[in-house]
Amino acid sequence: MTATRTDSPQAEKHMKTTLVRRGELVVGKSRTQVLEARYLGSCLGLAVFDPQVGVGGLVHCMLPLAEVDPDKARDKPGMFVDTGVEALLQEILAQGGQHPNLVAKMAGGASPRGSEGALGIGSRNEQVMRRILEENNISIAREDVGGTRSRSLYLYLKDGRTMVKYEGKEVEL
Repeated sequence: MTATRTDSPQAEKHMKTTLVRRGELVVGKSRTQVLEARYLGSCLGLAVFDPQVGVGGLVHCMLPLAEVDPDKARDKPGMFVDTGVEALLQEILAQGGQHPNLVAKMAGGASPRGSEGALGIGSRNEQVMRRILEENNISIAREDVGGTRSRSLYLYLKDGRTMVKYEGKEVEL
């Protein structure tokens, strides 16, 4: 399965997929780069893109709040929703993104075992993500969150197209 989908086979050969692992964030401007976050079960992926400047990024957050492990949050801010979203936005702005242009899309926050249980990590990740984005005056343009299915999230830096894949299906956000 290829993570890229383009208009022509020649263009597809030139696309480079960068895997954004759990707890990581990646920001870039390369028009040939696709950012991919796999296995978004209770984890939450956030793709943010500035279509005017052509800079975007993806964060793959595992837990809602950094207060559970401040040392880990300093070393790996993307692990937590609160520090990960802030770090993602700062890096996009540092690379020339403009706050009014930012388009945010998210996926994940599921309960893969069918029950939230006592921890409710997926829904707590989603609640914190919404709060942090609201505090930063960024609305969520599209989302695919909740439920029980694991997803993969793709951000095409060429144009900001954002795709979600699950159960053999591919849907544009």
